[in-house]
Amino acid sequence: MKSMRIDKFLNAVNITKRRAISEDMCKSGVVEINSKVAKPAKDVKVGDRITINYLKGSVSYEVLKIPETKTIPKSKQDEYVKEVKSE
Repeated sequence: MKSMRIDKFLNAVNITKRRAISEDMCKSGVVEINSKVAKPAKDVKVGDRITINYLKGSVSYEVLKIPETKTIPKSKQDEYVKEVKSE
């Protein structure tokens, strides 16, 4: 099963603009995978739920597919992640 580092994944699927940003977010403890705080090197797999805790509230995504390339077109984002409503 394919996996990708969470910091690379957030950048690849256009959730963050740069990998450095996703790395900082992980180090700050605002990124969770399946309700556990994720370090930048944590692997993300299909089916995982990523939650990002912004100041204004949380956004959760379900991982549908792991990108084969470093970045994907923004128009294809919904093939890789699906935003899910937080409980």
